[in-house]
Amino acid sequence: MTGPRPVGGPTPPPGPDHAKLRKAAQNLEAVFLNQLFQAMRSTVPTGGVVEASPGEAMFTAMLDERLSQVAAQRMDRGLGEALYRQLSRHLPPPASKE
Repeated sequence: MTGPRPVGGPTPPPGPDHAKLRKAAQNLEAVFLNQLFQAMRSTVPTGGVVEASPGEAMFTAMLDERLSQVAAQRMDRGLGEALYRQLSRHLPPPASKE
């Protein structure tokens, strides 16, 4: 029977399954943030003094994608971390070296 892990105690390093799950959770959060950035950008009025160049849309899409990846990696209290905490409960505990 596995119960909650003690808070503040030493935790063994996560195994490969935990690393894969954390990466998948971060990737999902990055996709969510990318969609959020696109939705926010679509609310900004276009047009102005200078006409938009053909490559501008591609550049801003690439910029939004990279920003969402970096933000997902750096957030320690975001959607990805919450998903990881919930789903990691179903993984076997990492093997301890004794």
